[in-house]
Amino acid sequence: MTITGTTRLRRSLVVLFALCAAAAMSVVLAPSASAHGTATSPPARQYSCWERWGDDHLNPDMATEDPMCWQAFQDNPNAMWNWNGLLRMNMQGQHESLIPDGQLCSGGHAEGGRYNSLDAVGPWHATPLDNDFTLHYEDVATHGADYYWVYVTKQGFDVNSEPLGWDDLERVVTTGVYQPGEAIDIPVSAPGRTGHHVVYVIWQASHLDQAFYSCSDVDFG
Repeated sequence: MTITGTTRLRRSLVVLFALCAAAAMSVVLAPSASAHGTATSPPARQYSCWERWGDDHLNPDMATEDPMCWQAFQDNPNAMWNWNGLLRMNMQGQHESLIPDGQLCSGGHAEGGRYNSLDAVGPWHATPLDNDFTLHYEDVATHGADYYWVYVTKQGFDVNSEPLGWDDLERVVTTGVYQPGEAIDIPVSAPGRTGHHVVYVIWQASHLDQAFYSCSDVDFG
């Protein structure tokens, strides 16, 4: 090979390496670039699994210690890596008519079914709470909100044997507008409930007709 040919080969390899590095960085940065938000206290199912197992998601002990997170990671780990992206576009406030019973936690199989595992019935890890608590919602992308609707399952609902439906929920909070960057700490009261319940949240973002959905498992004792 000539000196010129060697130089061209080296330049080609440098360019190829740079392109590969750029592609790799785009994959790594994709979740933060498309960040939106979810409930983080009490944590949404996907956030809870990511928070507790994200650094150890290949640990086979998860299958017995936390079977619902295990099935979620097996179904689609991107549901946890993209914990802040469970959204639907152009719902026009028609949440109940457009999201079928049994699909509430996935937002009606949102994002091509990425979050379907969140609808699974079983013993999800539950956060101990008093009946009066504060819900913290993380608006990562500072979209702001037209409103938050907060629901809690009615007493008698069995999360271990029943798929979640709209009739199982009671809306306990309807907020007003939140400005972009404003902290979202919502007082919630769910009297008369004991045991394992689900806190369901709808966040209607302000920047677009973009609605986010989350299921948080809680234990009222």
